[in-house]
Amino acid sequence: MNILILKLCLVFLVIIAILWMKRPLFLAISGGLAAAVLLYGIRLPDALVIMGKSMVSKDTITVVLSFYFITFLQRMLERRNRLKQAEESLNGLFNNRKINASAAPAVIGLLPSAGAMTICAEIVRSSCEDYLSDEDMTAVTSFYRHIPESFLPTYSSILIALAVSGIGAGEFVVAMIPLVAALFFIGYLFFLRKVPKPTGMVSEGGKGEAAKLLVRSLWSIILIVVLIIAFDIPVYIATPLVAVLNVFVDRLKPWEIKPMFRTAFEPIIIFNTILIMMFKDIITSTGVIHELPAFFGGLPIPMPLVFALIFFFGTVISGSNAIIPLCMPMAMAAMPEGGVPLLVLLMSSAYAAMQISPTHVCLFIAAECFKVNMGGLVKRNIPMILLFFAITLVYTAALGVF
Repeated sequence: MNILILKLCLVFLVIIAILWMKRPLFLAISGGLAAAVLLYGIRLPDALVIMGKSMVSKDTITVVLSFYFITFLQRMLERRNRLKQAEESLNGLFNNRKINASAAPAVIGLLPSAGAMTICAEIVRSSCEDYLSDEDMTAVTSFYRHIPESFLPTYSSILIALAVSGIGAGEFVVAMIPLVAALFFIGYLFFLRKVPKPTGMVSEGGKGEAAKLLVRSLWSIILIVVLIIAFDIPVYIATPLVAVLNVFVDRLKPWEIKPMFRTAFEPIIIFNTILIMMFKDIITSTGVIHELPAFFGGLPIPMPLVFALIFFFGTVISGSNAIIPLCMPMAMAAMPEGGVPLLVLLMSSAYAAMQISPTHVCLFIAAECFKVNMGGLVKRNIPMILLFFAITLVYTAALGVF
């Protein structure tokens, strides 16, 4: 085995071991950072420079700002009971806990921001807390919130892949629909089938009033999504604009808004977010990602599966936004006839990897929302991701990728 990849395995073993001992995430990531610096022989001054640049990088700042502004908007919604109203409107429309716990996070997941996780968590908790454990609710929240990230071009990873591959967004989205349906079913199979269907609540005004209440409750999130998709406005700009508008719509008083500036700041989540970004940049600086094609290329497996594995493990290491621009051109050049089926295979591999990657900020936020160990979340995600990956292989084989 390539020595760089062997060292990487040891780094991840350190993280896994610390999480297995039920220690906080910051200790696990700090241990992984220390192990990477030692094993790869990174000079301490160089490591400090990399971490310093990571702390003030555009990616880190935009993630932190987006999270803060989304949390601020959440405080506004909570002040006027909008999230509770959204749940009540879903009850009126469907009277179905399973739909509440799956559809609501998926819709809110249209927001390409880690901060949206906290809104999803409240709805899942309200729908499932009497029937699922905190660890199971964490998995449900994270799993369904990330379904839009597998195919929607509101996410940077999808936009990068489409630009590099030259494949149209419409073609890709249509091809992904069966896999999106599979994701909804997988979440049901593992968790939501345990939750009783009826909510026990009946809407007094009928489905029409319930639909209006749903729009009134979530109009701010819908507007943010529209601004992002239609006008290409970043989350960290669109969200405060909508929050200002919401002040007038919900007639929030200055004394109501003032404490939100403080309560929207979640120091533990923000600190861990920065730490994860540092870890990602340290690992990326080692050059181990560039060793993956040679390592997997030596395996006696079909070329599409080679690149699927490269995308999977590369994403686990440094996130999809790093592996896609690095390896997508290689994959498309190696298999010019691959087209849409190849893109579906590679992007599904990257998506699956993000659900177990320690560099994925959302996983930590989901675990923090329910006060559970992140290792427990990853353990629950692995079987679902393996099933999804198997379905993806069968589906793309049917499309003709192999």
